[in-house]
Amino acid sequence: QVHVVESGGGLVQAGGSLRLSCTASGGNFRNLAMGWFRQAPGKEREFVAAINWSGALTNYADSVKGRFTISRDNTKNTMYLQMTGLIVEDTAVYHCAAESWNPTTARLTSPTDYHYWGQGTQVTVSS
Repeated sequence: QVHVVESGGGLVQAGGSLRLSCTASGGNFRNLAMGWFRQAPGKEREFVAAINWSGALTNYADSVKGRFTISRDNTKNTMYLQMTGLIVEDTAVYHCAAESWNPTTARLTSPTDYHYWGQGTQVTVSS
């Protein structure tokens, strides 16, 4: 059973930056494709970014492309989301997700593609 835990959320002014972390345990981290999703109040969970097992392949939602960077450190069993140029619309609970059935891809963009989820970390961007 894989467990993932997010950290790094907080309150930031518009234009600022945050780095989220997601640490996994209970499985072989190199066998996991991973992603970030977010959910704002009253809205559905939406795809933010995905990364394959090696970090060589990444994929981003159009809304964050050029502002967010997903990466991973397999020696630390940790995935990151560096967020820059934050806007009020980025306010949401950010969830880390992991899946082992196809670790070579960065095309897992639906919540139903992932089996393992973290509890989420709140990101609030003030104007």
